[in-house]
Amino acid sequence: MSSDLQQLYQQIILQHAKDRHGDGLLDVPAGAGSGESHQLNPTCGDEITLRAVMDGSRLDAVSWEGQGCSISMASASVLTDMAAGLDRQEVLALVQDFRELMRSRGTIEPDEEVLGDAAAFAGVSRYPARVKCAMLAWVALEDAVLSAA
Repeated sequence: MSSDLQQLYQQIILQHAKDRHGDGLLDVPAGAGSGESHQLNPTCGDEITLRAVMDGSRLDAVSWEGQGCSISMASASVLTDMAAGLDRQEVLALVQDFRELMRSRGTIEPDEEVLGDAAAFAGVSRYPARVKCAMLAWVALEDAVLSAA
């Protein structure tokens, strides 16, 4: 990975950590389905509560509140931008693609066409202690979407 690309990825993570998209739990509109998940990383204490509002099988909105390191907060922010508007199966596929990237330990190049700004976390996969931070919101999204009624 070129140093220019690494710098771009660092900028994306820093920007999302500073200007968090989706931060603050939204009320669920009357009649809408929703799911919510609270996840805690016992290793570092990062935590997040994520709410998914569904319109049938489509993820209408994602909101969250949490506290933690820049990586976990930026990951939640990026996820919010990417997941809203997707069909349930597309959301689950996106979570799986991100999980595979995080488990790769830096051995695979991210597909920016699929992962968008989430590709910026490719470097995190080389640090197993940080992978849980990056995955926290994605696990919460998966759980919230699967439990949405």
